[in-house]
Amino acid sequence: MIKFLDLGRQYRSIKPEIDKAISDVIAETAFIGGKYVKYFEQEFASYIGVNHCIGVGNGTDALEIAIEALDLPPNSEIIVPANSFIASSEAVTRCGHSVVFADVCEDSYVLSISDVVNRITTRTAAIMAVHLYGHPCDMAALAGLAKKHNLRLIEDCAQAHGAKYRDMVVGGIGDIAAFSFYPGKNLGAYGDGGGVTTNDSDLAVKVKMIANHGRIAKYDHALEGRNSRLDGLQAAILSVKLKFLDVWTDQRILVADCYLKALENQVGVVLPVRQDWAKQVYHLFVIRVAQRDKLKKYLYDNGVETGIHYPTALPKLEAYDYVNQKKEDIFSNRSDESLLSLPIGEHITFEQVYQIARLIEKFFESENV
Repeated sequence: MIKFLDLGRQYRSIKPEIDKAISDVIAETAFIGGKYVKYFEQEFASYIGVNHCIGVGNGTDALEIAIEALDLPPNSEIIVPANSFIASSEAVTRCGHSVVFADVCEDSYVLSISDVVNRITTRTAAIMAVHLYGHPCDMAALAGLAKKHNLRLIEDCAQAHGAKYRDMVVGGIGDIAAFSFYPGKNLGAYGDGGGVTTNDSDLAVKVKMIANHGRIAKYDHALEGRNSRLDGLQAAILSVKLKFLDVWTDQRILVADCYLKALENQVGVVLPVRQDWAKQVYHLFVIRVAQRDKLKKYLYDNGVETGIHYPTALPKLEAYDYVNQKKEDIFSNRSDESLLSLPIGEHITFEQVYQIARLIEKFFESENV
């Protein structure tokens, strides 16, 4: 079986360093707070190129805390892409604001600038730039819109560790950014974890307070917050893995390039497009095929695991019936039944890519496409 994700293999490749990091944290009982968290926060901030990184409990918390720290007017509208994981929109509504779904581009799957323009109203307070599948949004265009309409720009970087818009690393371009360190991410912990990055010192203090019961010093609660902390074990693991991230990312890009070459002439397959200004880190390699479910089963039956990201566009979920956007004729609502994620990562070999491509070719031959 060609695995969609192989975290066991990744662990074995760096086992001595991971085991030592875990052992050190346990020996020092540095479970909550402490030097390992501070060290990772400093390392990751430096990697992104920002002044501040605050570790939190998970990526969804990171988004919610980032939005809360912006202190937007109650029930503001925040524009979110219609194709994303529900955490992007869930964070908006759980902070007391209204989600407005905008369409995504048909080639790179990130926010469509033209559709965002059409969604801005007098109630709009922020735009959430989700760097989906590892491809950065057009941040210059979004920053221009934010400046023109006096909006805050939030980056959802849950799938984009190390991605770049031109020469800028995502996570340091907008007002504030949220990262997930869920195990399956390009930079993943061995449990839940998240982080908020920003260059704004005031926002950084607010984020830290919200994540720690509204305090900086013990029992000095200036506001009501929550308990959302990156623990020492996860921080130490992330520090080890951060050293390998660029090497793993380079391999992902090579695998993606191999897919693009192997499938470039395949009738029935729509390939993703990488913009020339983007460093796409390929958290996912997503194709579109009309016979998605049949192809998915065919590949599995022939030893290839795949995924679907995401099977239902956000406006079409029952949770968002009230938004009344499920019947809009937008690309996101039309394409969700054709999206298929192929295996990608440093565990995938070029030979496996060509093996998968040959299977896809055989499938379409059998379908007479």
